[in-house]
Amino acid sequence: VCQSNMYRKENFETVIGLYGETLEVPCNNGKAKPEDLLITKWKYDKGEAIRGDLLVRKKDQSASVLAQDEYKDRVSMAENSSLLLSAAKLSDQKTFTCMIVAGADITEYPVNVLIHKAPSGLELSEKAKELEIGKPTKLGECVAKDANPAANITWLKDNKPLIADGKGILIHTSVQEDPITGLLTTSSVLEYSAGKEDAHAQFTCSSQDTVGQEQVSSPVTFTITYRTENISLEVISGGRFIEGDNVTLKCVADGNPAPTSFNFNLKGDVVKVENSDSYTLTDVTRYTTGEYKCSLVDDPTLEASRHITVDYLDIKLNPSGKILKSAGDAVDLALYFNASGKPTVSWSKDNVKIDKEPKFTKLTYSDSGRYECEVTMGPLSRKASFELVVEGAPVIRQLSKKRSEDGRHKILICEAEGSPKPTVSWSINGTSLDESPFINGKITHKITVVPTVNLSVSCTVYNELGQDTRVIQLSPSKYDVKV
Repeated sequence: VCQSNMYRKENFETVIGLYGETLEVPCNNGKAKPEDLLITKWKYDKGEAIRGDLLVRKKDQSASVLAQDEYKDRVSMAENSSLLLSAAKLSDQKTFTCMIVAGADITEYPVNVLIHKAPSGLELSEKAKELEIGKPTKLGECVAKDANPAANITWLKDNKPLIADGKGILIHTSVQEDPITGLLTTSSVLEYSAGKEDAHAQFTCSSQDTVGQEQVSSPVTFTITYRTENISLEVISGGRFIEGDNVTLKCVADGNPAPTSFNFNLKGDVVKVENSDSYTLTDVTRYTTGEYKCSLVDDPTLEASRHITVDYLDIKLNPSGKILKSAGDAVDLALYFNASGKPTVSWSKDNVKIDKEPKFTKLTYSDSGRYECEVTMGPLSRKASFELVVEGAPVIRQLSKKRSEDGRHKILICEAEGSPKPTVSWSINGTSLDESPFINGKITHKITVVPTVNLSVSCTVYNELGQDTRVIQLSPSKYDVKV
């Protein structure tokens, strides 16, 4: 606004300085000085339309300090005519004016000064010891000290801002001014109604000043307390069991702090367990199978159950042990089992697996042997066996003869069946006696003879159960007759 032909006043500029640092207030926004500059003078608004002089610099001279008040030792002039104000403080928030005399013109450049200060610290204090679900609780107080302008505080959960809703989130903010420095301290109290999902949540508070610097408090977590709403009964040791196992039952409650006492209902017998959530059934049997329950001592209506099955397997083989039978007899074989499930049965004879259960409708000597059945069901395995001995008086099945390869001898062959092993005798002495192994009740006996006359030769087989004899005719000629 021009007040005369020689005087002009420019519009206000605004400069922001940082508290405690040296503030540079530019003259004419730092533009180049006119060539006919005579005088540069700085003054400030003392209020009530009163101005105080700070310093002046005339052409080709150094600046002179005019101030006699608090600015006497704090002001200086830069080469570009800017006002340098050391140790800036809030009382410096006022209008400073640079007056320039150039030729016949006088121009004033007023500058509005603002002093900003970031909070000296951000602290989350008065933290709650624990939070109870559904109950509004003072979570803590966040304090941003000594700032200008006053710091804005934001509460965050897991780095996401919390917005006051008047119900589960209440935020109370207050600002106090230091009577000496004029700096502002912001206090923010958060009242929070927690949920179970907050058990591991991290709470922080933050402030951001006008120059964009953000401060964040150290994160804190809280113990969330709530009553038990649900319980479950777990079987720690596994799913299915066999007789002799130990079974551990564990009652799990979702309350916090967790209950320390439980009632275990063991098929009708109630056992109270204190300072533990588990109960162990030792050396279980098939009679342990059934439904088990657990409940809270102080609230029996909160109950959980679990069915436990103990597998068992009993077998009985009839007959068993050593069985003596005569050839041609029958044996009724029966395998009985009592099991908690469907078992698998396999058979072997003399340690060699056979495809199916043996049937003995008409015994032969080859049926003799040791029979074993193995019954399995999961990890359970049971075995039973019997030894079958088929006996009978020996019978000669065939008595034959043949020439030796050189044609000089006769070989007599006696083939017999019987058990126990038959003894073989001949009515004539021969050479090169040969006896086959006794297998499946069968034996073959050979002798070599050189007949010089017609002979009747007998083969006799016998054991403790009886004997049998067959006769064969021999002659020295090439024609032999068999009887």
